[in-house]
Amino acid sequence: MIKVHRLDGKDFYLNANLIETVEAVPDTLITLTTGRRLFVQETVSEVVGLATGFFAKVANHEWIGREP
Repeated sequence: MIKVHRLDGKDFYLNANLIETVEAVPDTLITLTTGRRLFVQETVSEVVGLATGFFAKVANHEWIGREP
């Protein structure tokens, strides 16, 4: 899960496995594999970095026994 912020500033955790596309339109739009679309405050690069970091931690088992 990655922590992102809605356009109103409220944070939420997103299942990174569900991300299909991330684009700037000009706000950052995340489209999920379910078809749901979410606008977030983070830039495209930030979302990609968060997702990449999440997958790296999972691959290295760094998430075991830790809070998000």
